[in-house]
Amino acid sequence: MEFNQVIRERYSVRKYKPDMITDEELNAILKAGMVAPTGCNYQPQRIYVLKSAEAVAKIRTLSRCAFDAPVVLIVALNEDEDWKSPLEAGCHAGIQDVSIVADHMMLAAWDIGIGSCWVNYFKPSEVKAAFGLPDNETPVLLLTLGYPADDAKPMKLHEESKAMDEVVKTL
Repeated sequence: MEFNQVIRERYSVRKYKPDMITDEELNAILKAGMVAPTGCNYQPQRIYVLKSAEAVAKIRTLSRCAFDAPVVLIVALNEDEDWKSPLEAGCHAGIQDVSIVADHMMLAAWDIGIGSCWVNYFKPSEVKAAFGLPDNETPVLLLTLGYPADDAKPMKLHEESKAMDEVVKTL
């Protein structure tokens, strides 16, 4: 698929077929995340693949927005490894880095026919405890993955955008 087609057509899938994606598809998605740019290439992301029946059932108890996807990724930040600005205290690149990684994975998934949804509707502390993440890691998002159901469709908001001059300013 052409890149412009991928970015125009991709939407947040909230209804999936029960079929498991293949290991090859999952690996292609994960590899796309691994080539994402991060601050000084520190790669502070930690990706937990939930695909066993037990793990998927557990995440579904922690977020109603797992949408019955057969695979859910916990995309976490290792706070010891994110780039920290020497110019201003508290300025870190970790959240941005993890977000870029997730975006790469979402676009790569769509390119091969796999739907995804970026989920923030969960309590990071509960997910961290339930899956035994280390103290220095914080879940930033859940990324659902699977084949879109035949009747899956984008939300109405997918077609709406603010006018360019509302969000872009030339100085």
